[in-house]
Amino acid sequence: MRALHFDGSLAVRDVVSPEPREGEAIVRVRRAGICNTDVEIARGYMAFRGVLGHELIGEVVHAPDPAWIGARVAGEINLACGSCETCRRGLGRHCPARTVLGIAGKDGAFAELVTLPVVNLHRIPDAVPDDVAVFVEPLAAAFEILEQLHFDPSSRVAVLGDGKLGLLVSLVLRQTCADVRLVGKHARKRAIAEQAGVRTAGVDDALGPRFDIVVEATGSEAGLDRAIAIVRPRGTIVLKSTFHGRASIDSARIVIDEITIVGSRCGPFEPAIAALASGRIDPRPMIDATFSLEDALRAFQRAQEPGVLKVLIAP
Repeated sequence: MRALHFDGSLAVRDVVSPEPREGEAIVRVRRAGICNTDVEIARGYMAFRGVLGHELIGEVVHAPDPAWIGARVAGEINLACGSCETCRRGLGRHCPARTVLGIAGKDGAFAELVTLPVVNLHRIPDAVPDDVAVFVEPLAAAFEILEQLHFDPSSRVAVLGDGKLGLLVSLVLRQTCADVRLVGKHARKRAIAEQAGVRTAGVDDALGPRFDIVVEATGSEAGLDRAIAIVRPRGTIVLKSTFHGRASIDSARIVIDEITIVGSRCGPFEPAIAALASGRIDPRPMIDATFSLEDALRAFQRAQEPGVLKVLIAP
């Protein structure tokens, strides 16, 4: 089959079609989204080699249970062992033996076909088009914050970064908190959030009193320092950025102000699918371009242009 493969450089080439292991389905990819993590992997993050891509909507073409065949599905990206102590505690996303689709030890979705355990699959309602359903995985990562922290209408929240994830986070938190501020560089991106009722600010704007909760989603090394500067004493920073490199930390400020830092990664698919199916969140204004798999190199170039949001690949 054809796939976008990374072995130190990116190339669209022929690779061996995946063979399902016990309990796995074969999924024909209909759409796959380029994420900042994919771009960072191509720069050296995670030292991954193989087929990139972890945001997908596809159709099951083979499964142990024939009832799955023909189903449109999104897939959770962590493949856990299911038997270790971590898995028994219900923390399969943190299984020490896990592989991660298109990120660690498992070929991903920038391909014609991909395999995933059936337990990782989630059916997508027929009314949700592919261009919406491909956002399930990143939207689930935004909903993970609600699993980790308590929000109420009085919480004062800042989301740093007006990229794809920052926008999705702001749309999710706006449904829980009245005072959510998206801080970013790009007027066009901020306008997407404003249309959904999110207040926004430029990176140089005065933000007023410090925030109860700051979500850092800038994708840059400087983002954490910025978050520390605007969170209140005993406030919480949710760290979402992944990038190739190291962030500097003002540890004195963290200790003196007793700041809590929470790492946040993958999240629950059910509320993400429900939000997309109901129309409460419509991510389509974020789509800037769609490319064929053969044009995946151009898609990657487009995804890295300043101001660009979501770029999709359609095998």
